[in-house]
Order: sequence, then C-alpha cells, then structure tokens
Amino acid sequence: MRFVIALVLLVLAGCDTGTTPKGQGQADSATENAKKSEKAEIGLESANGMRATLSYASAGQKAPTAVFADAKGGDVTLSDFAGRPVLVNFWATWCAPCKAEMPTLDALAALEKGRMAVIAVSQDLEGRPPVDAFFAKAAIKNLEAYTDSDNALLAAFNNQLALPTTILYDSEGREVWRVIGGVEWDDAEMAKLLREAA
Repeated sequence: MRFVIALVLLVLAGCDTGTTPKGQGQADSATENAKKSEKAEIGLESANGMRATLSYASAGQKAPTAVFADAKGGDVTLSDFAGRPVLVNFWATWCAPCKAEMPTLDALAALEKGRMAVIAVSQDLEGRPPVDAFFAKAAIKNLEAYTDSDNALLAAFNNQLALPTTILYDSEGREVWRVIGGVEWDDAEMAKLLREAA
C-alpha cells in the first residue's frame, strides 16, 4: 500500500468525524488530545487504487453500547469483545468499495486470530440473507455474519458513518483510529497501523 504523505483536507462525503457520537465518551487525557491534533487525517491509497482516509479525530472515545446481531441472530455488543483489540468494519452488500475490501478483511481475520477480533457488521436492512449470499459467493470463511439491520449501532454514531468505515478499538474499548473508505487489510502497512492498539 502506498501512503499519501500529504495531510488530507477534505473528508469523504457523508462522514462527520468531528462530532461526538451518542453513547461514546470524550477522550479523557491531554495525551490523547495531543495525538488527535498531531495526526488528524492522513490519505491512504492501496496498490489496487482504492483510496481512504485514516483519522485520529475520535481517538480515545469509548465504543458504543448499541446491540447488533451475531450469525445466529443473538444479541451482541462491542463490549462482548473486551480484553483484546477489536477491528470493526461497517459495510453493506450494496456498497462496491465494501465488497472490494471484504476478501482482504477476511484474510486479516485469519492472520489476527487469537490476537485481535476482526468483525464486519452489515448495515443491510434485509438482515442476514444478503450477507450470507455475498459471503458464500466471495468465499468469505473467517468472518462471522454480524448484522445491524435496524441500524442501532450506526445510530450510535449519529448515522454519520460513510460506508465502508473501519474502527480500531484497543483492549479497553477505546478508539485508536478509523479508516473511512476501502483498503487492502492484509497489507504490511496496515499491519503496522493495527499494532497501535494494545
């Protein structure tokens, strides 16, 4: 992946990373605030031409407590993954960049198994049927079909997330960074960024 060195001045359409989402706390230390201003937003470009924005604007905020569904239809929250870093991908089957990055996210889930939870939460209003169909067609084997068909998790971010958006939380459930747009998740450069979560 080639990193675009210049600071990105414009954020992708539909994304508001400056607003504190409902259900999330404020960054609680001067160090985190300094980090946010130091590394606000950086442009990323994958070898295949996909572009995204890496943002530290919400670093330090607690993960929302909204309920979404696991592959069996049971209730789950992000706190169920506490104790290890969590990478949460918000996507939908109707979103082209979401589908393009999904095989690499699936590969990352295999690479990070045991160290980090990698979860993809579909925003498809139809629930699991389109997700299951896409996972089967794309041979997605390492990701579970999490769904947020009533958009409760999305609402915790004030419905301000562009798709795809992927958020890295540390083992204490605090945001480290988010990527807005599609990337190649099994890339060596992304692996370095993932190590920012402890």
